[in-house]
Amino acid sequence: MQPGVPLDEAKAPTREFFARAHARLNLDVPAALDDLTATAVRGDLDLDDTLWEKAGVKATKPAAVLVPVVERAEPAVLLTLRTADLKSHSGQIAFPGGKIDSTDASPLEAALREADEEIALERRFIDPVGYLDLYLTFSGFRILPVLARVDPAYRLTVNPSEVAEAFEVPLEFLMNPGNHKRHSRIWKEGIERHYYAMPFGERYIWGVTAGILRNLYERIYIG
Repeated sequence: MQPGVPLDEAKAPTREFFARAHARLNLDVPAALDDLTATAVRGDLDLDDTLWEKAGVKATKPAAVLVPVVERAEPAVLLTLRTADLKSHSGQIAFPGGKIDSTDASPLEAALREADEEIALERRFIDPVGYLDLYLTFSGFRILPVLARVDPAYRLTVNPSEVAEAFEVPLEFLMNPGNHKRHSRIWKEGIERHYYAMPFGERYIWGVTAGILRNLYERIYIG
């Protein structure tokens, strides 16, 4: 907090963000998480059915990730850097999360379990707010992100088999549409895939993670 700034004023951005989030989100699980015929509104390939068919891929595996916003005077998003030797998405920046197991009572519980397994973020530090839009990925997952408020007193221990490090990025930076870059590259079958990227210093946030952050911006600040 800057010297001379009243405490209430310093906390205003945090209060505003979570007030908006509580007004716009809830913990109702969308039917499209398990029902492949239900409408989903987010995903790789811009949900263009013809491109998905051309690529020969389908998003069929339910998954959940935690979108942890740390409740500071200047709130921040907690992210992870995946280890370089993982079979998929190695070395990429991600949210804690993964596949929903049959033993998980809900997508929220799956995200909480994965956060504990990956970075030992304890449940007592987490206050769930609500789900964002379901996000379908080119790698076959149907990801349901859950926004959560995180106590700044949290402590972490990263699981070195999955996570190289965990770090925070200012929410203000991530919610600034001027930092949301649109890039593209040619994927399998000659498909041009467009995606968001939000470079932050040496951190290259892109793909699914950036797409979910863009969805967070649109759900909280647009409409």
